Amino acid sequence: MFSLFKKTETFAPLAVDMHCHLLPGVDDGSSNTEETLHCLKAMATVGYKKVFLTPHFQARYPNNEEDIKRRFADLKKAIEGSGEKGLPEVACIAGEYRFDPAFARMPGVDNVLTLPGKRLLCEFSLHNNNYMPIEIFRDYIKMGYKLILAHPERYPYLNVHSTEVKEMRDMGIAFQVNILSLNGFYGDSPKRKGFEYIEKGMSEYLGTDTHNMRYIQALMETAENNEVQKLLKKHKFLNAELA
Repeated sequence: MFSLFKKTETFAPLAVDMHCHLLPGVDDGSSNTEETLHCLKAMATVGYKKVFLTPHFQARYPNNEEDIKRRFADLKKAIEGSGEKGLPEVACIAGEYRFDPAFARMPGVDNVLTLPGKRLLCEFSLHNNNYMPIEIFRDYIKMGYKLILAHPERYPYLNVHSTEVKEMRDMGIAFQVNILSLNGFYGDSPKRKGFEYIEKGMSEYLGTDTHNMRYIQALMETAENNEVQKLLKKHKFLNAELA
């Protein structure tokens, strides 16, 4: 299978993927360990050295942190026992927390799963533009969390000129654009907005948001996209600081 994927090392400057759904069987991502191994092996061919798993925490997938940690430990054992060589390091388990009316994790909850440096990856509903949890953001920031908003380009009700975007940036919230947006995976508008956020210096991180092999195929295609290759040479991202 992977002999079909050209080794490009396009994303070697990033080194780290800090947003993917490759913990098997917990959300809409990888369905089993075999699929996770396939995805990880492919990610190595485009330059990733380390991967952080970030399963959903939302109303549709109300995952429990302790259960997620147990599943992560099981996956680590499975990877070690697989005999696969050259995979990216599966560094730790974090989470992608959705803040919307149906599910908003309030400050004070135990065991919030974060990226290194107490960085908390969060998202909004892709459809509900009537709820912006600015006060919740402020509470988390007061508690020492560093918030990262996942894929701002995918929210149809936000753009680089939105008042809410300015307010979040003024609060110090970092943004993470999805790499696949830059290849049109989610449509023309997210692609245009993804490039705009980056060109205006409003995306500190790039993430694959990989779910399964369909995403991996798109990632391989994106790795050969000339626009994306030029962008990675022109702009510096903070992914490697998570190494």
